[in-house]
Amino acid sequence: MSCSKYMPAPVCLIENYENGKLHVKKEAKDILDAINEPVVVVSVVGLYRTGKSYLMNRLAGQQSGFALGSTIESKTKGIWMWCVPHPNKKGHTLVLLDTEGLGDVAKGDSKNDSWIFCLAVLLSSTLVYNSRGTIDNTAVEKLHYVAELAENIKIKSAEDEEEGEDSDFVMFFPSFTWVVRDFTLDLEIDGKKVTDDDYLEFALNLKKGLGRKINDYNLPRECIKRYFPSRKCFVFPFPVTSQEDMTRLEILQDQDLAQQFLEVTKHFCDHLFVNSAVKRLKGGHIVTGQLLGRLVEIYVDKINSGEVPCLDNAVVVLANQENQAAVQEALKVYQRGMEEVKNMLPISIEYLTCEHQKFSRLATSEFMKRSFKDEKTEYLKKLEVS
Repeated sequence: MSCSKYMPAPVCLIENYENGKLHVKKEAKDILDAINEPVVVVSVVGLYRTGKSYLMNRLAGQQSGFALGSTIESKTKGIWMWCVPHPNKKGHTLVLLDTEGLGDVAKGDSKNDSWIFCLAVLLSSTLVYNSRGTIDNTAVEKLHYVAELAENIKIKSAEDEEEGEDSDFVMFFPSFTWVVRDFTLDLEIDGKKVTDDDYLEFALNLKKGLGRKINDYNLPRECIKRYFPSRKCFVFPFPVTSQEDMTRLEILQDQDLAQQFLEVTKHFCDHLFVNSAVKRLKGGHIVTGQLLGRLVEIYVDKINSGEVPCLDNAVVVLANQENQAAVQEALKVYQRGMEEVKNMLPISIEYLTCEHQKFSRLATSEFMKRSFKDEKTEYLKKLEVS
């Protein structure tokens, strides 16, 4: 499908109600249902009013789209989605997810923030964390949602649980990119020039020693390192010189923005276009827009019911849904073919048998294209006896 035709602007994917409940919007789900291509999913998270939406608009190749806002009020509520044709991968769709700003004082619900953060992690193949100023201890502490991931997401279902489960997280979590906006320092450590990535790794160094203060300092850093071994950093200078222009970013032309800011923006976008992977399920199955829409519903239902989302269970539910649909699609192929044969009657038994076998093979082929994790061939057998 040509996504730009369907999505001239972002739509709300997950609405965040005041009572803390989440709701999947039908309009967004319908858009995902129409995408049969593999998806590359980039989510951006961060404190509210840090300019997350500007970067997402740039990734979409647009000047505006995701609401930027120019006041201290948080503009993005819930999770908003924009699907565009992938600029580098033909036959793939780039799904951009802009999340509600974390730490919005008007909301005052840190648990709800944790779920928004978890959904961004669960749904994306690349997670962008957007912050302002420097990567100091305060900035790292504000990413405390990472330390809560092991409590809020499970890899295995209860009966398969075992010690050391969080070491499995790495295999299924997105790559991680930290964006530091309005950075004014020199990129130097001990008098030597360093890269953006060196700066991030330096900020994530652990302190030696024991005691509560040191443990509190090390915990978020240990979690970031453990859960996101694939890490990247971009430091952005101020885009403009005047405070007034900072509130008008989406209407400013490129010539009004600082050259270095534009260069980093281009480098950031190019990096994500080339390096963001296709979203895959546990087990390696490629996620299409259709499957992504179903995943969103499965995870949101689980959170609303007060349970912790489990990757294994989500894949099982998704596989059952897909395999049932695959059986129905395969049956249609067989029935359409045999309907044509029926219109040719009378015919010989040999010809009828030959056509039956031909359309049975076509139906099986159709089933195999869509089905996954039918390890006990339960659904293939259903197709054969139908």
